[in-house]
Amino acid sequence: MAKFLAELLGCTLPEKGSSPMFEPTIFGTLTEKALCDHNSDKMPQTPPFPGMFGSSGYNKNLYQTKEEDYGGLYYHENNLVSGSLEALIQHLVPSVAYYPDRTYIFTFLLSSRLFIHPYELMSKVCHLCVDHQRLSDPQADKVRIRKIAPKILQLLTEWTETFPYDFRDERMMRSLKELTHRLGTGDELYRKTVQQMTQALIRKLTAVSQYEEALAKINSTATDRLTVLKTKPQSIQRDILTICSDPFTLAQQLTHIELERLSYIGPEEFVQAFVQKDPLDNEKSCFSDRKKASNLEAYVEWFNRLSYLVATEICMPVKKKHRARVIEFFIDVARECFNIGNFNSLMAIISGMNMSPVSRLKKTWGKVKTAKFDILEHQMDPSSNFYNYRTALRGATQRSITAHTSREKIVIPFFSLLIKDIYFLNEGCSNRLPNGHVNFEKFWELAKQVSEFMTWKKVECPFEKDRKILQYLLTAPVFSEDALYLASYESEGPENNMEKDRWKSLRSSLLNRT
Repeated sequence: MAKFLAELLGCTLPEKGSSPMFEPTIFGTLTEKALCDHNSDKMPQTPPFPGMFGSSGYNKNLYQTKEEDYGGLYYHENNLVSGSLEALIQHLVPSVAYYPDRTYIFTFLLSSRLFIHPYELMSKVCHLCVDHQRLSDPQADKVRIRKIAPKILQLLTEWTETFPYDFRDERMMRSLKELTHRLGTGDELYRKTVQQMTQALIRKLTAVSQYEEALAKINSTATDRLTVLKTKPQSIQRDILTICSDPFTLAQQLTHIELERLSYIGPEEFVQAFVQKDPLDNEKSCFSDRKKASNLEAYVEWFNRLSYLVATEICMPVKKKHRARVIEFFIDVARECFNIGNFNSLMAIISGMNMSPVSRLKKTWGKVKTAKFDILEHQMDPSSNFYNYRTALRGATQRSITAHTSREKIVIPFFSLLIKDIYFLNEGCSNRLPNGHVNFEKFWELAKQVSEFMTWKKVECPFEKDRKILQYLLTAPVFSEDALYLASYESEGPENNMEKDRWKSLRSSLLNRT
């Protein structure tokens, strides 16, 4: 994981002649104060979905105070800004007269894993529900239980729907079963609600298991095909243009892959990817025994695969004219991705075309009409903290909000930059304040960024699937960086002594392997 994060956080749009994903970028100096001041666009504390993280300001109805401490929760101008972990947990648990707002539930469930295991949190929630509401008392007031049961079930439903991967832990499922059993014993309606919630959760967990199995199979097929390529290079007859010659169709199929992979990333993975030791947790990492961010990693690996696939398709053809045609085709695909709102595929394509083995093919590029490519590079220019891209992303987001069709709703961000933004937010502000309180103001902002991603990942892809194209994109063999250089030198010979030395070294290495 450490190696993965180090590589990921070095990513930016490569300059011509670099490898994708691993170049340093100037992200700007973000101090803790600057990041915390960024909360001027305050998140509302209580509005319902879908606008729970809009910019209209906090709710003013719960507390009419300026600065006060409510049983371990600290408010400033009616906004919850910090609290002890125990007080925040109690604030999560409903009572007959109280139900936490959805923004609080999402924000706390997202960020709490930095301080406490989800199964430990669930255990505490169960204890508070049973103890405070006297659910274990045989003489408990049935009317009172009927009032509290729907609220507890609603909290559990929101947890299982938004963070289903938490329940891959048997300890979570045990606690869930125990609590729902208590709630469902006295009323048929509650039993039915529990059954529906449990079935929906099992469907989600089954789907993710099937997805992971499918990914493993795809990766295995790609590895097998690469082995064939190494042993019998002449057996690889097809290229991308024989599979799909229409840029718009290829952009649509790339969007299918992007949206599917996005849909399986849990919101908690953004937090778990950067989890550190909590100094108040006995020097023990909260997630030393949990799989942290496998779907997030798989998505970043897809970006790298697409970049290398683009470079492979360009370097593979023997004829210069064919190579130029492949470059122009990918430029058109990238433009269609931009129009769709698929910025991740767009950036991967540009990244592949900027790799050194591709950019050094000067004779090939001499035959390419590069005006469209220059426009795309300008849109994705990393200068000024990707200002042009961020402007385009805001435009796509606004289009999505007012969309009338599924196609207009598509927003697929340049994912590595999204993770980098979240990483710098996490690093720029401390999780705890000097008094030991959880810095909840920070987590409002974190939740706001992640909730926007949650909206994007739920979009259904409106385009028809083409199985043959999808299979090619996911399993076609791609060259390693050394193989790309070798193919590049075979296409257009070395231009200087450094390139000649590298060519000799690569050829010698290849002969030794064979």
